[in-house]
Amino acid sequence: MNIHEFQAKEIFSRYGIPVPRGIVATTPAEAKAATQELGGQSVVKAQIHAGGRGKSGGVQLVRSPEEAEEAAQRMLASNLVTPQTGPGGAPVQKLLIEELADIKKELYVALTIDRGHRGPVLLVSTQGGMDIEEVAANDPQDIHNEPIDPLSGLMPFQTRRLVRKLGLDPSVAGDAAKVLQALYRVFVDNDCSLVEINPLIVTGDDRVVALDAKINLDDDSMFRHADLMKYRDISQEDPLEAQASDFDIAYVNLYGDVGCLVNGAGLAMATLDVTNAAGAAPANFLDVGGGATPEKVSSAVKIILSDPKVRRVLVNIFGGILRCDIAGEGIVMAYKETGSTIPLVVRMLGTNVVEGKEILAASGLAVVFADTLAEAADAIKQLQI
Repeated sequence: MNIHEFQAKEIFSRYGIPVPRGIVATTPAEAKAATQELGGQSVVKAQIHAGGRGKSGGVQLVRSPEEAEEAAQRMLASNLVTPQTGPGGAPVQKLLIEELADIKKELYVALTIDRGHRGPVLLVSTQGGMDIEEVAANDPQDIHNEPIDPLSGLMPFQTRRLVRKLGLDPSVAGDAAKVLQALYRVFVDNDCSLVEINPLIVTGDDRVVALDAKINLDDDSMFRHADLMKYRDISQEDPLEAQASDFDIAYVNLYGDVGCLVNGAGLAMATLDVTNAAGAAPANFLDVGGGATPEKVSSAVKIILSDPKVRRVLVNIFGGILRCDIAGEGIVMAYKETGSTIPLVVRMLGTNVVEGKEILAASGLAVVFADTLAEAADAIKQLQI
């Protein structure tokens, strides 16, 4: 689950990580009043779940309350398109009005999971304020990392080593090390998949401040963090993905026209490959899960059918915990309730496969059955629109 910058900074503050003074605004008038409260100048930051805001006009320095009002009017009136949002952009419904900072030095700091290390890794760079991807491509030697043992945690010698690599003066080195330690506590305590500060600044009076903040929370851990669910902003999520999440269905909206209903993540990936091999493009990744009921299968199919891109549906079910007859019942239920006539290619194997096919065959739906993935691919080709 992604959260907004101002929410991440609320979490940072609880862990003693210094952040600039900021006020959340939802209207141009609130942005004007907030800037006045902050001394007449501020930085107006669009709050969306994507990076690259600065290069896209989503971060603006204003020199008066009136400028803040005008900037807020522009931002709140449209979607913000960045390299991370896609062409449709993301709706701007909240702004963070923040005090100006006296920046002497900009750094990059992040914690994420290193699959090779199979544990957390702390990354730092002297090139803060830039896209870290550009730094990695052009100056990889400027990115330093410390793999962290999950059992012992981030050790003091590791923070000292990274602080030295950042070339910080002794007057701020201790505070920077404290921020790194606090950031690790944020990462672990809240089951994060990413915690990032870009930039972490050193101010003119030698304070270390998180000028930006990004936190991604592991969806699978949210049952332990009911308090963090208040940070969820559905307006920033794909509507179909948000709906699937409410039904505990693993769903990712893609760009094709073949709706895919599958049980099992590995089988779902293979189904996407088959769809592409057929010269088509999948409209989604969907894993309905092993213990699905007819109602849950029906909910999954309704989500697929409600996608206006979908022109044909490929069902690939391997009956085990989810029996084929249950899948068949759910599919028929969804089609009857929606009145959809979108054609189906169905490959079913495993438990109660005969019953599942009989349910679909007797339903009156436009179904083509396939016994193999190759046959399914051929059938999808025949249904080219």
